Amino acid sequence: MLPMLAVMLRVVLETLFLPPASTLWLLLLGTLSRRWWPRLGRAIQVLALLMLWTLSTPAVAGLLLGSLQPFPALPSDGALPAADAIVVLSAEADPVGAEYGGAQAGMLTMQRLRYAAALQRRTRLPLLVSGGVPRRGLPSLAAMMAQAATTEFGVRVRWQEDKSADTRENATFSASMLKADGVKTVLLVTSAWHLPRAVACFEAEGLQVVPAPTGFRAPPGDGAGQWLPHWHGLRDSCLALHEWVGRAVYAVKR
Repeated sequence: MLPMLAVMLRVVLETLFLPPASTLWLLLLGTLSRRWWPRLGRAIQVLALLMLWTLSTPAVAGLLLGSLQPFPALPSDGALPAADAIVVLSAEADPVGAEYGGAQAGMLTMQRLRYAAALQRRTRLPLLVSGGVPRRGLPSLAAMMAQAATTEFGVRVRWQEDKSADTRENATFSASMLKADGVKTVLLVTSAWHLPRAVACFEAEGLQVVPAPTGFRAPPGDGAGQWLPHWHGLRDSCLALHEWVGRAVYAVKR
């Protein structure tokens, strides 16, 4: 019960303090302030609108996510760096999955799993999937990933780490399982912008990590359209800010 409450509290705080909610709170603050401090209130309102516009542009979103992608892609063919196992981290779930008859791994999770399966077919290394229960009443993300790996990608999963609620727990619980089987070096698969935080967590557990990024965010394109707000710009900015906040929190909690 306590771990689930902690997860719920974290989700609520993220929702309140990351865009777009944070900019809406700022806009509300400016509106209320105008009654007593008109100039300050208007300035806060303008700041909130500028923040929302800026973070919604593909240009800014691309720069933010691009700053979190220091690791290059592994070679698409030929030899790969030596490792003992492949680890793939979950992201989100599709809690309905009506067309499949039940909850399924989400799009971002499937993108990571697809690449991990491709690496497994090339290397024949054992595969670990990591992800806890995303919502009460649902199976773990690890279980959803294991099923998809077998039925959709034709690869076998050796380990299912199904207790983690965040990246640090992904690393802690996965490392315990891997070390018990003598694994020292892993190919770590996750989104390119999530990989720096993930690598740091797994290395802190004493594992040697070969970064295996997927889902790169392309650099911003040219043209005025890159500075117009769009929903996917806001989504990518939120992903980037979530990562930067996560890295800051983990640095404080060392």
